[in-house]
Amino acid sequence: METNVTHQLQSNKLDELVQLLAQEGFDGMAEAITVLMNEAMKLERAEVLQAGHYERTPHRTGQANGFKDKTVNSRIGKLELRVPQTRNVKFYPSAIERGERSERALKLAVAEMYVQGVSTRKVKEVTEQLCGLDISSSQVSRASQLLDEELQAWRNRELGRVRYMILDARYEKIRHAGAVRDCAVLVAIGILPNGKRTVLGTSVSLSEAEVHWRAFLEQLTQRGLHGLEMIVSDSHAGLKQARQACFPGVLWQRCQFHLQQNALHYVPKVAQRKPVANDLRAIFNASDLIEAERLMKRAAEKYRESAPKLSEWIEANVPEGLSVMQLPASQRRRLRTSNLLERLNQEIRRRTRVATLFPNEASLLRLVSAVLMEVSEEWETGKTYLRQDDDATPTQQRGG
Repeated sequence: METNVTHQLQSNKLDELVQLLAQEGFDGMAEAITVLMNEAMKLERAEVLQAGHYERTPHRTGQANGFKDKTVNSRIGKLELRVPQTRNVKFYPSAIERGERSERALKLAVAEMYVQGVSTRKVKEVTEQLCGLDISSSQVSRASQLLDEELQAWRNRELGRVRYMILDARYEKIRHAGAVRDCAVLVAIGILPNGKRTVLGTSVSLSEAEVHWRAFLEQLTQRGLHGLEMIVSDSHAGLKQARQACFPGVLWQRCQFHLQQNALHYVPKVAQRKPVANDLRAIFNASDLIEAERLMKRAAEKYRESAPKLSEWIEANVPEGLSVMQLPASQRRRLRTSNLLERLNQEIRRRTRVATLFPNEASLLRLVSAVLMEVSEEWETGKTYLRQDDDATPTQQRGG
């Protein structure tokens, strides 16, 4: 309780001093604020850990893990901070959390305003409102350039071994040659050998689907992607051709969710929809490939007279959704659909909705890349997505 009161007094005092310095503009006080903020962050870490520096207590929740240097731009100058790090417990100082949000807001504000083609003066007004920063038009232009450089470096970063890859495409409206056109946004997600997720890359283009997909997949291999064991995607015609050309021999898992949606187009009666859905669900939830194929043959025979087109469709398409059966049982549920990427596309849409209509491909790529880079960083430092308790590869499964 005493620690909480002390910390609260420190925080209140710090807020008062920041406001005073922002109003009065005392020279040389950025260094003093830096000292106070560094001390406040150490106190906050001690409270989270329930232990001070080198202190041993029975209630300790984690360990201190040094410091990470960080420069924060403020109204009184640059603050050279030392951000306390922890091990075995999640912690980030509230003293600079607001500053982190401002930095992200500044980048996205510049990107979002830039894609709408507004003047740098308007961008300046928006960033001042969002971030409380008084910046010049030249600084806005520089921020846009730095953002593009950062995003391009991320899109071109070196890749390594990726066990599983999920692919999907969505569309945004852009203005091109005086007309509004649909622009394809391609996204690739990877599952690494350690079970963590990562966004491998993204691309936007008005070109034909197969040409665009092939160029995108070729770039992934040029960046060092290797060791791929399976690809998960929907049955896009252009993607299928590009996938076969760039990754011949790699297992393909057709998204089971999309397969169930596609099946409805071949159901002649509304009353048959629920039984068909139940039959497909039973196939996909089978304990092994042999049982799944048995249930698939039974379903095809069941509808051969009442819905012959559906029966033919089941025999021709459902096997494409059973490749996941060759993976360890603990990994199948996560990899039998492209739902992970569908959820990510929803997050992209939430951000791009602000712009509504993009002036060109570059502006769309900028904003999509900013969103995906942030998500990928969270994934790579977050929880493991795919269990690795059964490390058998698809090849080993087939051989068994």
